[in-house]
Amino acid sequence: MTGEAVSPAAEAAGVVDAVLADLPRHRGVVVDSPPGAGKSTLVVRAAGHLAATGEPLMIIAQTNEQVDDLIVRLAAEHPDLPIGRLSAADYTVPHRIAGKAAIGTKLPDLGDPAVVVATADKWAWVGDRKWPWAIVDEAYQMRSDKLLRIAGLFERALFVGDPGQLDPFSIVDGDRWAGLSWDPLQSAVAVLLRHNPDLPVHRLPVSWRLPASAAPVVSEAFYPFTGFKSGTGPGERRLEFSAGGMRTAYDRALEEAAESGWALYELPSRHTVRTDAEAVQAVAVLAARLLQRAPVALSERGEQPVSPDRIAIGAAHRDQVAAIQAAGLPEGVTVDTANRLQGREYDVTIILHPLSGRRDATAFHLESGRLCVLTSRHRHACVVVARAGIPELLDAHPSADTVQLNVPVKFPDGWEANQAVLAHLAKHSVQAAPLR
Repeated sequence: MTGEAVSPAAEAAGVVDAVLADLPRHRGVVVDSPPGAGKSTLVVRAAGHLAATGEPLMIIAQTNEQVDDLIVRLAAEHPDLPIGRLSAADYTVPHRIAGKAAIGTKLPDLGDPAVVVATADKWAWVGDRKWPWAIVDEAYQMRSDKLLRIAGLFERALFVGDPGQLDPFSIVDGDRWAGLSWDPLQSAVAVLLRHNPDLPVHRLPVSWRLPASAAPVVSEAFYPFTGFKSGTGPGERRLEFSAGGMRTAYDRALEEAAESGWALYELPSRHTVRTDAEAVQAVAVLAARLLQRAPVALSERGEQPVSPDRIAIGAAHRDQVAAIQAAGLPEGVTVDTANRLQGREYDVTIILHPLSGRRDATAFHLESGRLCVLTSRHRHACVVVARAGIPELLDAHPSADTVQLNVPVKFPDGWEANQAVLAHLAKHSVQAAPLR
């Protein structure tokens, strides 16, 4: 369309059409997706497209929650599509998928569904059946050794995932395999593309989750070479309070977040234990105060009150999550680690910065994917709680990872991503009230 701007919806639809057109032409197709770009929507549409050919399809997810989410979406979008769900013997069927899929521990238990969904771990025990098609959801969370165990089950595959979020989890030290093209601790997509560089890679260009205030920040910090835009424009989403504030630092932080989409509630600089009591209290009070002010989210979905289940609190460690949960939170507010918040969406998020109060900046706390997950779950606003001094901490601990031969350099690294996010948050900083 020469001389005319292409809408975000049309641009995204063009990429999806190109993905579907490439499926029969290649043994594998990779789709990179920024946060909230519609990975699940693409998986569901591709599943319906492939099932319409009359050939059976296997779908591989990484967790049981992801499997159940996909079944709910598939059943809603394709109510006439027979779906099977492979599970462990001790699996408890959640209410949301009851009656939506045949459930069993072995393929014969399912009958003959058009689509079978299971985790990668469960697929590894299926046997020697060959499937013409597979879809791998959250493929960047999948370790390459898990892909190797099931690669013989399918002939062609669609790999969908977010390259900017957390790398696959492992408790094993992987230095012994570093540099090898089949390094089992790399993501499945990384190893796949190193061995098959000719496979097409598509990129979804629009985030439907992140508002116009957040997409440029997250894109610049975590996706500097691919980038993406928000599906909504400035002012199309608003967060308003039905109840007035009391001019406290907590209220000012929430008002700043409602106005700009971001706020940094900054505590005094201090080295603390990981479960910093003052930071934990700040997080809990912000969540409680947010609900006391009866927030209302206005967006393309209409006008809706922000209920507790639309608010999330994120932290880096499980002991921090436990401390926040014990701090007297309003019932219904989600509290979890970055690893477990991946793939979820909320109206407002409150996060405890991974580097807050630390004396050092370890590889774990500098992991760019961790901060990416924490800062990209919201549709309206994100409040970051942190102690002052993080920029100085980063300057004192420059990125100095060991350089290993034949290991692709990851961009952006955590040091650079943290600096970019903090530079933006500095414009929206609210100083915490001094302790009395």
